Amino acid sequence: MNGPEIHVEFAPELRLFVPRARPTGATRTATDGVSTLGHVVESLGVPLTEVGALLVDGREVPPAHVPAGGESVTVRAVAHPQRVPGAPLRFLLDVHLGTLARRLRLLGVDTAYESADLGDPALAALSAAEKRVMLSRDRGLLRRRELWAGAYVYSTRPEEQLHDVLDRFRPELRPWTRCTACNGLLKDASKTEVADQLKGGTERSYDVFAQCTACGRAYWKGAHHEQLEAIVERAMSRGTQPG
Repeated sequence: MNGPEIHVEFAPELRLFVPRARPTGATRTATDGVSTLGHVVESLGVPLTEVGALLVDGREVPPAHVPAGGESVTVRAVAHPQRVPGAPLRFLLDVHLGTLARRLRLLGVDTAYESADLGDPALAALSAAEKRVMLSRDRGLLRRRELWAGAYVYSTRPEEQLHDVLDRFRPELRPWTRCTACNGLLKDASKTEVADQLKGGTERSYDVFAQCTACGRAYWKGAHHEQLEAIVERAMSRGTQPG
């Protein structure tokens, strides 16, 4: 684009996407009289999944607004908690977020995840088909138009990732109700039902079990239960349940 310029100012949360706008958050960019404001914002590096209100000279406009030279644009970050209309809140995570997927499932949040890399087109199509919010650190994936909804995962640390997702979306938490391996629902199970998965010491030491209704995996309060309990307690204590 090499036409008249507009002034664009980004919210502090969005400045990491726009190196040229640091440290003030403001930059100037040319317009062509055809491209939408949404396209301009994305061309500067910010996925629209992270954008809240767009203001032009103080008035809110849709992403489809075509900016004219001389306009002053304010790009706000998406509001928290973010409401996702139209379906029960469900997530889809890309191949790089396996630990986050397991922790969301531990909390009972419906979370689809495949350890194999399906590729961006397949992930976007799955998000649309199953109405799942795509969570990723891949900006290119989040810019795909066929996505039903999406969100950028800002941190590389699973604990912070979990906190950010819970703070942003406030999903309903139902700990210990989903299989961390496949996302299936758990049911109470007798020792006899899961005996083929138990070693001698486990069979002698435990009497309370659960089993995934989808993949059949057995669960009990084993050696890592205290660590998992701590993750659950931290999540529940943060008050991230829906209002």
